[in-house]
This record gives sequence, structure tokens and C-alpha cells, in this order.
Amino acid sequence: MKPALGLVRVCLYSLLTTLVAICTAFPVAAEKISLKRAVELALAHSPAAAQAKADNQRAFASYREAKDQYLPQLMIGSGLGDSWGYPLSLEGSAPSLVNINAQSALFNPALRDFIRAARNEYKAMAEESKDRHNQIVQDTVLIYLELVKWEQQMAQLRQQEEDTLRAQEVAEQRVQAGVDSEQTGKQARLASARAHLRLIQAEGSIDVLRTTLSQLTGVPVNSLGTAPDSVPSLPEVPKSGDPAKAQESSPAVLFAQQHAIAQSFRARGEHRSLWPSVDFATQYAVLAKFNNWTQFFPNNVFERNNATVGVVIRFPFFNPSQHAHAQVADAEAIRANKEVEATKNQVSQQELKLRRSVEQLQAAQQVSELEYEIAQSNVEAVDIRIKSGTTTVNEGEQARAELYAKYNALQDANFELLRARVNLLRMTGELESWVDRAK
Repeated sequence: MKPALGLVRVCLYSLLTTLVAICTAFPVAAEKISLKRAVELALAHSPAAAQAKADNQRAFASYREAKDQYLPQLMIGSGLGDSWGYPLSLEGSAPSLVNINAQSALFNPALRDFIRAARNEYKAMAEESKDRHNQIVQDTVLIYLELVKWEQQMAQLRQQEEDTLRAQEVAEQRVQAGVDSEQTGKQARLASARAHLRLIQAEGSIDVLRTTLSQLTGVPVNSLGTAPDSVPSLPEVPKSGDPAKAQESSPAVLFAQQHAIAQSFRARGEHRSLWPSVDFATQYAVLAKFNNWTQFFPNNVFERNNATVGVVIRFPFFNPSQHAHAQVADAEAIRANKEVEATKNQVSQQELKLRRSVEQLQAAQQVSELEYEIAQSNVEAVDIRIKSGTTTVNEGEQARAELYAKYNALQDANFELLRARVNLLRMTGELESWVDRAK
């Protein structure tokens, strides 16, 4: 019986080993996510999005904290204690078995302005959350597009490395045979080293970008894949910009405006803190007999159940410290209003710089494209001369090395132009609508 059980264990172990080997040999297929899906996952999973949501909640809670001062604040407690002689107060109230206090604001001009300030700060925080939202979208788009760029170049870069290694081998053989000089061998090794460097850079960039995109989206890095066909074409860039439109759609400007309004209300509230105010107040207490009340009040006068309802009126007619505090608030309000102007100017400048940068990068991309086409034509012409025997193989390899360099420069120019156009879309408030057009 025991040998049979041992045989079963061996069979099960062999089966398990085979299954593990099969799973290792055939890894899980990468999950190709579209650009639009990547942005959606980043907005739901990104820590920056959670931080923005928490800041929104905090701003709204601050607004509720100010507004709810008009609601009665009810407190129930007890002030138990023994008495020797006349019952003295405990923390401002007579010793009691049960004590109920309620208080709320009735007329408070300063509080009204503080509530308005808190409301506008909440609106300002909502605009800042939009700015963070746009930043997440922009970061995700650029990371996704750069990852697509490097992944699409990998096959070409590997081919470049193979070609340069073969050319290096041929050059070394010719140098050893005394056909070419040592300088020719060094040039071949340099071309091979450059191709290898470019390939290593691409592999490193892919690893970093895929890890970053995984952290943004929450998709495991080993199963993360891109879908290049999901990237929509970029809209045409208008020749002339509209700074006013950029300012109106800029969350930074809207945040500065709401913050300036809040600071103005806060400054006015600090001044109105010197105005009269009226609060509602009430108290109910059940007094204990063991606190010597009957020794000082006859039984027909002493009442165990006591209540007071009324209003508390304050006239702050002299408060130099509050005057100075109000002047500080005035200065902060002036600064906030000037910050609005500075933000508008900054947005206009950034919009203009981005448009000019796009124009320059478009021109640079056209130059790189023409240089690449010329390099292609040069390689074709050199190949024809090599076949006819009118030129050497070294000249052909040099022409091919130049072609690879121009190809890499063209890919870099294309992505730099793409990055600038995405930045411009964010500046004009059109980035998310462009992402929504993705497949």
C-alpha cells in the first residue's frame, strides 16, 4: 500500500512541475489598454487624484464649519460636587445633576463674510482640483505616447545594431588583411557602439515608462501593453492664438480669482468683527439637594429645575489688536488681487510660448524629415555605385550610419513636436476632449 501512495505522490509532483513549466513557458498575455482607458484608470487610481479629492473635502468641511455656527450647539453634561458653605460655580455653572447648554449665532456680520470667504475658497479648491485633473491627464498622455514611440522603434533599433555589428566585423577583417586603415575599424566600432547605446536607451526608457504607467493606472507592469491605433490624430494648430480664451479656460486663473474674492470677504469680515453681534443662548440645570441650597434658600423659594433663555449682545468698542489683524487681511486681499493679474499674464505668456514652440518644432521636424529623405537617397546612390564598382564598401557603411542617425533624429523631432502640441491642448482646455475622441 505504501509503495502505491509513493507512486501517486511522485505522479502528482511530476504533474505539478509540468504545469508550472507550462505556465512559465507561456506567460500571461499583455493587456493592451487604449489611450482613453489609460487616462480613465489614471484618474481613478492616481494618488494625485485622491489628494485632490481630499483637499476638496477639507475645503467643503471648512465651509460647513463656518456656516453651521448659525445652528445651535447643544451640550449635555453634569457638574457634580460637594459644597461647604454657599455652593460656588464649577466652570461658570452651578453644581448640578444635569446641565444642558445651547448656543448659536443670531446676528453676526463678520460671520456672514467669513462664510462667503469659505464658500469661495471651496470654489477655488474645485478649480485647483481641475488643474490637478488636467495634469494627470497630460502626464498619462505623454507617458503613453512616449512608450508607444519607443516600442515602435525597437525593431528598427535592433536591426540597426545587427547591421552595425556586421559592418564592424567586415571592417575588422579588412583591417587585419591590410585593405583598410585602423581608423576605418575605429569608425565601424563607433557606429556599432552608438547603435547599441540607442538600443539600451530605448529598453531603459520602456522599462521606466511602463513602470510609471503601471503605477498611474494600477495595471500590473508585466501585463501592461499599449494600443497605438487608439491614439487619435491631433487637431490642427491655429495660426493665431486667443489669450483671452486661454485665460478663461485656465484653472490657475479661475483659482486665483476665487481666492482673491475669498480674501476680500475675509478682510471685510475682520473689519466687521468690530461691529455688534448677537448670539442665542439657553441653559437648563437640575440642582442637587446635597449642595446646601436649602441652607441659603427656603424650601418655598428653592427650585431644583432651572432654565434660562436669552440673547448675548456684544459691543466690541475698543480692540487695537483686531484693528491690526484687519489691516493684515486688507494687505492679503490686495496681494491676492494682484496675483490674479500676474496669473493672467503668465498664462498668456505660456500660451504664446507654446504656440511659437510648436511652430519652431514643426519647422525642425520638416528639416529632420528632409535630412532623412536625403540620407535615404544617398544610401541608394551609394549602393548603386558599390554594385558598379565605382566606390568602396566603407563609403556605403558611412552612408548607412548617417541614415540611422537621421532616422533617430527624425523620431526625436516627431515626439518633441507631439509633446508641445499636447501641452498646448492642455493650455487651451482641449486636451480631455481630444482624449475622448480616442478609440
